[in-house]
Amino acid sequence: MAWIRVIEPQESEGVLAQHYAKAVQRAGWVWNIVKIMSLKPEQIKHAIEGMYVGMMHGPSGLSRAQREMIAVVVSRVNSCHY
Repeated sequence: MAWIRVIEPQESEGVLAQHYAKAVQRAGWVWNIVKIMSLKPEQIKHAIEGMYVGMMHGPSGLSRAQREMIAVVVSRVNSCHY
């Protein structure tokens, strides 16, 4: 199994702690996909605010529910538990 060093929420400081707090507001906890970017917290902003928010909340011919369903199917096909 691969191992990536991460900074856990209780160990975070500064900008990273702010990103983690936003993650908890969004989802109720910090997903591992966010934690793997913890060593370079500036990447979290680009990944979440740029890519994720753009895909899930930006203009589209698909509803939010349809986009979430697609995300679930892709995660399942890729054996990703979240």
